[in-house]
Amino acid sequence: MSTIIDDKVVAGAKSLNTIKEDPIVALTEKVKSLYLFRDHYFENHLIKEAIKKNSDVEKEMRETISKFDECKGYEIDGSRAKYYYLKGKALNVVDRYIPQAEELLSKAVKLEPNLTEAWNELGECYWKNDDIQQAKNCFLGALSHGKNKVSLRNLSMVLRQEPTSTSEQRAQNIQQGVEYAKESVSLDTTDGTSWAILGNAYLSSFFTLAQSPNTLRLCMSAYTQAEKDIVAKSNPDLFYNKAIALKYQEEYNLALNSFERAMSLDPTWETPSNKRDELLHYLKDVQNLVNTNGRVKPKRLYQMIRALDTKHLGPYKGGSFTSGENSIKLDLVPLKSLVLGMNREKVVLGKVVCWIQDSDCVPLILTLNLYALKHR
Repeated sequence: MSTIIDDKVVAGAKSLNTIKEDPIVALTEKVKSLYLFRDHYFENHLIKEAIKKNSDVEKEMRETISKFDECKGYEIDGSRAKYYYLKGKALNVVDRYIPQAEELLSKAVKLEPNLTEAWNELGECYWKNDDIQQAKNCFLGALSHGKNKVSLRNLSMVLRQEPTSTSEQRAQNIQQGVEYAKESVSLDTTDGTSWAILGNAYLSSFFTLAQSPNTLRLCMSAYTQAEKDIVAKSNPDLFYNKAIALKYQEEYNLALNSFERAMSLDPTWETPSNKRDELLHYLKDVQNLVNTNGRVKPKRLYQMIRALDTKHLGPYKGGSFTSGENSIKLDLVPLKSLVLGMNREKVVLGKVVCWIQDSDCVPLILTLNLYALKHR
């Protein structure tokens, strides 16, 4: 028995000596393991265990902080800035704001102003506390010491949330946010988080600057790239934002699937569930109005159909129109003859029966009764 006890004492002494030899290296590895545990959680856990992820990360965080307590005193041994940075980063692994993390990271950047990683962590800390301006200052401070993808993509997000006094300033922020996100991706094209933030930047541009289909395509392309990265693919934000983009592309089944994926990755987050339910209610209303001809009485519907006339075709009257120097011939066709995708050189004539607008304002869905002239 005494031999076993002696062996344990010797082993413990060796472990302590290892920490004393290079505590910062040991703590760096411990913090790295903590973030790997969080970011790769679903590589080692089933999706049905997602409900436990936050509490499991909190537990890992507390165990990591205990290692700093074992090394207490080393913060004054020539590596105080790095020590404070690592401990602050460990506390910052969770989504909630922790005042001690801000305190530690503030000490780190004061002691070593060129510690870019500490500036970025401090910025995220301020951000969690809804201090957008201080967060922005931190990310800009980090960039002043060297271009890096984390500062760039965080600035992209901060600019989208920064309060502005004019719509022009708001538009400039959105456009600058796109540029920062693109630059972040250019520094590391394999980083899914940067791709996801670029997708978000394009989505904000779609809502704020112009509702262009091309912008949505760029947005979806960025999200597709993001999903190739296991870290980004484990983030419910990616699938929630992708679902919003899919909704405005009117890809409703895919949007519902993406909302469901966001819900499964974070069962405690209510927003994806609420948005999914809103979309289902909206689609049900659309289907009901289609089935009932917009709730228009038969006599009124007949009158609307009788009133259809080719003069309502406007510039397309006569079966052709001019584009530049070219005269383009058009075929007047019934709605049922249209195919999925582009229907070139086709025109339909119809009457708006009713309209539906959801809580997010766009897209505007029109329920139409369309009749080609040959059906009159």
